[in-house]
Amino acid sequence: MVSGPMAQKLARLIASRGLASRREAETWIKAGRVEVNGEIDTNVATVVDDTDRVRVDDRPLPPAPPLVYMLLYKPRGYITTRNDPNGRRTVFELLDDYRGPRVEPVGRLDFDTEGVLLLTNDGDLAHKLTHPSSHVPKRYLAKIWRVPNDQTLTRIRKGIHLDDGKTGPCKVRVAEATDSGNCWLEVTVTEGRNRLVRRMLETVNHPVSKLRRESFATLSIRGLERGEMRSLTRDELIRIRELAAGKDPGRAGKSHKYKKGHARPKPKKTRMGSRRSKKPGGRK
Repeated sequence: MVSGPMAQKLARLIASRGLASRREAETWIKAGRVEVNGEIDTNVATVVDDTDRVRVDDRPLPPAPPLVYMLLYKPRGYITTRNDPNGRRTVFELLDDYRGPRVEPVGRLDFDTEGVLLLTNDGDLAHKLTHPSSHVPKRYLAKIWRVPNDQTLTRIRKGIHLDDGKTGPCKVRVAEATDSGNCWLEVTVTEGRNRLVRRMLETVNHPVSKLRRESFATLSIRGLERGEMRSLTRDELIRIRELAAGKDPGRAGKSHKYKKGHARPKPKKTRMGSRRSKKPGGRK
């Protein structure tokens, strides 16, 4: 095992071939299912390159599949892992009509949260987009109890003290008031902590009854219905790659322009959900 020009961790290589997620691949390695150069290797820190012979369950690795980037409008009532011991539905049940390479979610959405979910087999991009140092923007619409005052909004913007530390600065505004005296709040965060938006608003006494992620890394669910999935456009892919490389979200993708006379391609959608209202609070 040599650190050559294509050196990478063993689990990462297995995941890149579409056999499993990195976490699953690490489990396989520990279980003794992986051979490197004819010997069982149970070390998840092992680094291999293109000169090493890797086998899983005594079978050679398949060739690397083409990279795929899909955007799914995750409905409420689904989890973002492949299997659930409690028998809950997973987002992979929505991919029955998908016939491409194995994909994994980039980040997660709670069971009770709906909205945009990026699915890909590009492990490097997924890692960069979810790394805390990337500060990738995630914009939510939250239906909350009562309308917060200006003092509360300022407190949220500056950061809320939670049990796992103070939240970073974020953007927040009242998007729409309801007839019952509650409201839809738009919140944009750059952290990926578990149930972050719900915990922030619970702490300031405005519990969330509905939560929808409107955009992730500038990718929007606009034009999609619940359960629908589509491939990323060329513009979107350029934008998230630049964002993952550290470019400011407001400038990512702006350097790329289509030549005059060339039409922008329209993304192909896979329809699996039912139609809903496009109004901010209209998706029931």
